[in-house]
Amino acid sequence: MAAACSHSTIPSHKHSLSTHFYSTKSLPRSVKFFGDVSGFALPTPSRFPLRFPSISCQTSATSPPSLASKVKTEKKDFLHLSDFDKSTLLKILDRAVEVKAQLKSGDRSFLPFKGKTMAMIFAKPSMRTRVSFETGFFLLGGHAIYLGPDTIQMGKREETRDIARVLSRYNDVIMARVFGHQDILDLAKYSTVPVINGLTDYNHPCQVMADALTMIEHIGKLEGIKVVYVGDGNNMVHSWLLLASVVPLHFVCACPKGFEPDKNTVEKARQAGVSKIEITHDPKEAVKGADVVYSDVWASMGQKEEADYRRQVFQGFQ
Repeated sequence: MAAACSHSTIPSHKHSLSTHFYSTKSLPRSVKFFGDVSGFALPTPSRFPLRFPSISCQTSATSPPSLASKVKTEKKDFLHLSDFDKSTLLKILDRAVEVKAQLKSGDRSFLPFKGKTMAMIFAKPSMRTRVSFETGFFLLGGHAIYLGPDTIQMGKREETRDIARVLSRYNDVIMARVFGHQDILDLAKYSTVPVINGLTDYNHPCQVMADALTMIEHIGKLEGIKVVYVGDGNNMVHSWLLLASVVPLHFVCACPKGFEPDKNTVEKARQAGVSKIEITHDPKEAVKGADVVYSDVWASMGQKEEADYRRQVFQGFQ
């Protein structure tokens, strides 16, 4: 029996997930998982080095450079869920369960971000995104720096590439919540540290990972379940489609005509051949047999002038 909710609800339980860094029972320090996703998810200090410019102190021009100076750490960004394979995404979720449990037990000894800083760009404000990222990073030993829309105006006050380069020199990771998807792509392109997509108009991978974790906590699994999204075919739907192109599940989007998700993203998910994908205009039929009924706002930030119109169009989709 499915339960309906905003941003994923499971039978008779409140949405329990508010942070994107989740948490856990104690684990051995040698957990291999961190080596796989060292660029963005709870990396061990040894795999997430500070990137200070190297300074040569050689006294002889004939002295050979050290091997370490030739090694360049490959950064890993978190921009789209389809950038990773199923094994990696499920490892992230499994690790999140463990770290979340450890923090809930009161054990604050796991500090993988000790001595590290995260720059948080909020071109698009959000209380929940700020609190979850800032609190999560702090609980894991790091310090987060909030940069609101009055501080950074990407592409206006400064070029995105210049912002990326400057923030990379001062910080170990960059999280950005922006409007245009190209902004997050440009940040990742020019940054020398990992970039996390905190939301764009195209997708919202952290929110979907958070909700996927909630489903695992309440249902016991993610693979094979039927997730029905009822509402606007927006960035949330795109992220679910990208996840469904990697992790097998049955995903249904029920939306009014004219509010369907991006056709290319739908086609990509279908061509992956991993999940069953349905786009329908009949919400009552869509929710039959659902494990999870999922929804979102009808008018997102930047669409408030359409609110009255959308309210009429979306009648019957609540």
